[in-house]
Amino acid sequence: MALKKPGLIMVFTGDGKGKTTAATGQALRALGHGYSVYMIHFMKGREYGEFIAMANMPNLTLVRAGRDNFVNRDHPEQIDIELALEGFAKARAAVLSGKYDLVVLDEINVAVDYGLIAEADLLQLLQQKPPEVTIILTGRGASTELVKRADMVSEILAVKHHYSQGVECCPGIEY
Repeated sequence: MALKKPGLIMVFTGDGKGKTTAATGQALRALGHGYSVYMIHFMKGREYGEFIAMANMPNLTLVRAGRDNFVNRDHPEQIDIELALEGFAKARAAVLSGKYDLVVLDEINVAVDYGLIAEADLLQLLQQKPPEVTIILTGRGASTELVKRADMVSEILAVKHHYSQGVECCPGIEY
């Protein structure tokens, strides 16, 4: 009997650490069950550990739509807007292609919050998605409308972080 794929909209948001990690874990779980996964990382250009570890996994397409610079929320550079829009076009194509069971839009909430991608375009994509495709959206600042449309929302809270103790950013832990 074929496995029924639910086609959910899942959101990982909040100020705590672990949203991308949660989405990556969900992607690994899906891959383990034979799903085809498309994972695009907005506003990220660094060699993140998950890129390195997952680069050659079967049934997984990894895409970056950003550079290794912080984006100025109030005055994003044109290159950041262009990379986000190009990435969104790729994400839209992946969602609508019928080739993927799970599409992860990592940091899309931040890209929308920063005005790099129009919220209306994201909400339209969610409306158009095929019923069997599950989409995961990560990043701080998920909008009220996105939360309303989602089937599952997890808010990751920042209770304590080692940065406040002076611990520097470390490969394998932060990226």
